Amino acid sequence: MPQAGPLVFITGASSGIGQALAARYADAGWRLALVARRVTEVQAWADARGLGAENCRVYGADVADIDSIAAAGRACIDAQGLPDAVIANAGVSIGMDTAEREDLDVMAQTFAINNVGLAATFHPFVAAMRRRGSGRLVGIASVAAIRGLPGHGAYCASKAGVVAYCESLRGELHGSGVKVVTLCPGYVDTPLTRGNRYGMPFLLQADAFADRAFRAIEAGTSYRVIPWQMGVVAKLMRLLPNALFDRLAQGRGRKKRRSEQ
Repeated sequence: MPQAGPLVFITGASSGIGQALAARYADAGWRLALVARRVTEVQAWADARGLGAENCRVYGADVADIDSIAAAGRACIDAQGLPDAVIANAGVSIGMDTAEREDLDVMAQTFAINNVGLAATFHPFVAAMRRRGSGRLVGIASVAAIRGLPGHGAYCASKAGVVAYCESLRGELHGSGVKVVTLCPGYVDTPLTRGNRYGMPFLLQADAFADRAFRAIEAGTSYRVIPWQMGVVAKLMRLLPNALFDRLAQGRGRKKRRSEQ
């Protein structure tokens, strides 16, 4: 197996946070294993940066398909070795209205990608990392995990699930040398957020988020909100009495439903 530098496995690498993380790790001298459905786009990005096969490989997979993403993980181990860090970044954010039947399908798809897909991303690596006694398993959650927002039921619930799942996994791997890191981005300028119909305080550029995330992952931080200002806002939101929070939330714009996109 090539051992020129540490290896990171990143899902959702075709754009946004995933691509920014890939660039940050490449700049730090890491080898890349990048996963996306849009393989051609990711390979074009790698070629444009001058990343040859010895430094970067791209794996096609659908994170919503357990066998597909698990196969990508096994292919990475076979071709590049066991990663030092695995970042389960792939995710979707679509508004929903529970009164609409088609939006229940949106919720099912959101959970399939944001929750089951995250666990399936980690699956091929957990036992091998435990045997080796080292590694980082990184779940990308969101400050949307802190409180449920009108029209965002699927996304908020899925990201709250990411936080709880990673906390459970962290307990399971305690003492093994494998660190589980939960990152909760605030608002980051990506294709996922540009259609939002509400204000986005403390908006970060994707490369700024990636730099802070890289440092938190390297430190093995168990939980981090980025930027920290959104962490303060989230804690204050959590402390608000329900009646007051509900009134404040009513005036907030809602995420576009699939039929509106």
